[in-house]
Amino acid sequence: MAWRNVVRQRRRSAVALLAIGFGVVAMMLATGYIEWIFWANREGLAVNQLGHIQITRPGYHEKGQADPAAFLIPDDASVPAVLAGTPGVRSVAQRIVFNGLISHEDSTLSFIGEGVDPAKDPYARNLSIVAGEPLSAQDPKGMLLGFGLAANLGVKTGDTVVLLANTATGGINAVEGHVRGLAATNLKAYDDVMLRVPLATARELLRLRGAHLWVVSLHRTELTDSVTARLRAEPALRPYAVVPWSELADFYNKTVALFSRQMGVVRLIIAVIIVLSISNTMMMSVMERTREIGTAMALGLRRQHILRLFLIEGTLLGALGGLIGISVGFLLASAISAIGIPMPPAPGMSRGFVASILITPAIARDALLLAISTTLIASIYPAWRASRLDIVDALRHNR
Repeated sequence: MAWRNVVRQRRRSAVALLAIGFGVVAMMLATGYIEWIFWANREGLAVNQLGHIQITRPGYHEKGQADPAAFLIPDDASVPAVLAGTPGVRSVAQRIVFNGLISHEDSTLSFIGEGVDPAKDPYARNLSIVAGEPLSAQDPKGMLLGFGLAANLGVKTGDTVVLLANTATGGINAVEGHVRGLAATNLKAYDDVMLRVPLATARELLRLRGAHLWVVSLHRTELTDSVTARLRAEPALRPYAVVPWSELADFYNKTVALFSRQMGVVRLIIAVIIVLSISNTMMMSVMERTREIGTAMALGLRRQHILRLFLIEGTLLGALGGLIGISVGFLLASAISAIGIPMPPAPGMSRGFVASILITPAIARDALLLAISTTLIASIYPAWRASRLDIVDALRHNR
């Protein structure tokens, strides 16, 4: 009966479905865009900068900047073997973090450097090579400079530069090399100080053995929690700290928290719009069907049956409108993503980007639940009003 009532009131049902579908599409597109931002930042941080998991000495991330030599991890072939043999791990790379001065002719600037394994470290995935080539293990003296650092220093690919840094024992050492390539990230401030060198050059400059951390890359970011738990249970890794990227990406976590609160407000606004629209539609339906309701109750239909009938009608409208909205939202998201959303550089960023809309099963599920729950809530009061009608007054309605 509820389904037949929905079908026979075509105009009113069409208006209700349009309101529900519009709300669902709006929520999917807005949430899908935010989800893409989360994904882009997550993959940019986890895969490209931090690695999925970092293995360090305990306390390195809190005190390592002040005294990095105290947190060195010695070369131990057994530990990388354990890491590489863990299911889900794609690669394991050592990394050395340091800073110092870089000179070319009469110019000298400070830099923030990293010694990386060019073959295994995921460092290159967050870089855009502007000129020259990326690092290579076959060219240990070849260095990769940030585009801003190179411009401020006045160097180009092939030029000779000298690095000056404090050694692990407290002395000062210098290494000569050449600019192999210029790279750019999304952050202009980082481009102005960024320097990457092969591990061999970093060790020669700092006169140390080992590394400050091991960077573990996984096949998929979703494996981070399970692999982290497995590594923390490994006896060989108990002297070390196993830190997932999510504990290091403070800016990402704050961004997720902020945008999630904003999306909560958007969902609330959409829910209120749907509730008001469906509530108004259902109240009009009750008014127009007053005599029909009175006749049904006169024939023996109980009040709880009337209540249930209108609640089911609202739920059917929500389910149908939600399915229509999900279908239209998915098609629109695919079309918009195929075209791309050009975005200007954000504050502090050097480059713009092309955004997309990422629709996940969770977004589609939440959209359908939103449509059904809001229409059910919107139907409660009209259904209660319909069930409380007096039979005699209902039969006399509009006479």
